[in-house]
Amino acid sequence: MGRRAGPPAGRRGRLLVGGNGGSAAEAQHLTAELVGRLRDDREPLSAIALHAETSALTAIGNDYGYAEVFARQVRAHGRPDDILLLLSTSGVSPNLLAAARAGRDAGLRCWAFTGPAPNPLAEACHEALAVDSPDSQVVQELHLVSAHVLCEYVDRVLPAALAAAGRSAAAQPVGEGAEPVRAGVEVVLDGGGDAQVEAGRGRRA
Repeated sequence: MGRRAGPPAGRRGRLLVGGNGGSAAEAQHLTAELVGRLRDDREPLSAIALHAETSALTAIGNDYGYAEVFARQVRAHGRPDDILLLLSTSGVSPNLLAAARAGRDAGLRCWAFTGPAPNPLAEACHEALAVDSPDSQVVQELHLVSAHVLCEYVDRVLPAALAAAGRSAAAQPVGEGAEPVRAGVEVVLDGGGDAQVEAGRGRRA
């Protein structure tokens, strides 16, 4: 995922992120790292947490129902070169499923961070990272680790993506190679197919 996020960022693509409850907080944390920075200075990246615009969120919920609060924003802001990332411990939230459908219809690349697979959200997205735990607290904690790993990979591949787009980064990449960040768990984010995360090991599904 991290490697595939670099080229859209280099072409000024946008990351749209959505979640409910604690997952909304993690979505906003991720966008803050991208618009700001994870570690080293670099060009700011366009990232929007879909729940953060409270006036739009409540207006859409009031007029169209809560199931549409993210989907309508995806249709408004999403472009074919963008990525939509949806976070859910259950993988069954109706508003996230509607957002995934809207994203695919608009030509976005749709990703999901979820709890145990199979689940409807993972199946609705192009790629999914599923945490194989029944405990929502564990799922959310590993989603946060995964978000940091995603930012790390974006920083690593961004200079090459910017160069390919005829632009330059504000700083050198964080590091070379493709080894994932270790933070008490191992996370696989750059392989083909879906991914699962487990405490102590990462594996592809």
